[in-house]
Amino acid sequence: MIDATIANFETEVVEASRSLPVVVDLWAPWCGPCRTLGPILEKLETAYTGRFKLVKINTEDEQDLAAAFGVRSIPMVVLLKDGQPVDGFVGALPEGQIRQFLDRHVPPADEQPEPAAEVEAPLEPGAALEHAQQALAANPADDALRTEYVTQLLLHERLDDARRTFEPLLGKLAIEPRASAIKHWMDAIEAAAQAPADEQLSARIAADRRDFDARFLLAQRRMAQRQWTAAMDELLEILMRDKSWNEQAARKAYVAVLELMAPPMPKGADGQPPAVDPTVESYRRRLSMTVLS
Repeated sequence: MIDATIANFETEVVEASRSLPVVVDLWAPWCGPCRTLGPILEKLETAYTGRFKLVKINTEDEQDLAAAFGVRSIPMVVLLKDGQPVDGFVGALPEGQIRQFLDRHVPPADEQPEPAAEVEAPLEPGAALEHAQQALAANPADDALRTEYVTQLLLHERLDDARRTFEPLLGKLAIEPRASAIKHWMDAIEAAAQAPADEQLSARIAADRRDFDARFLLAQRRMAQRQWTAAMDELLEILMRDKSWNEQAARKAYVAVLELMAPPMPKGADGQPPAVDPTVESYRRRLSMTVLS
């Protein structure tokens, strides 16, 4: 049994579910039915001899994860396979019903799950840049390869080269969310280099919480530093006070950050999209609540 947090969720839940079913028990210390269900699940994890993995999430401590799962009542159990939720239930079911639930998804005792496909090791930063450059040179009309090369240039702090490489995408910003997000990122890097120091910006905000220019510059600096959630926190402060400020500049930048945090990924072998990063999902929900309020 593993206790999941926002820090280890991707490894302990999403990636682990590609090898065997993962049962997520969402609970809280004050919840009586949770104290009934928890020991049953732990007993069954032992009884099923490694045919599924049990992960517990304390919804009091991990509210972002609870929000990502859409928790409305606990205990709540979600079963994941191949990075995706496939089944679940709410409430403290008796052991017999939980066994029936598990048997729908857990392989029989005499059937071993197939080993997970070997994952290629990520390229070293310099090698990733060279690889992206070579791929674009071979396919210069491929917009996805161009955005990847621009991303690598920005990661290597080569803003001028990134802007030159990006030029063919300028006419496609309205239809290419990834390209639009990278344009916001480049603009943020340039603005951050010319902006006042953080201390000055923070002092301006402390003196006037509606100094949106200062707060937006602070958000852009966080974008330039790739501190994505800190940037969105600043942008939310603007949105909560004035959603339409500066032709919705805060909302557009926020959406760009979400796109940068969750770049396009190939679908899995079953044709399903990859699992959503719970942090991205949480901040997407916050944006929706703020815009609709």
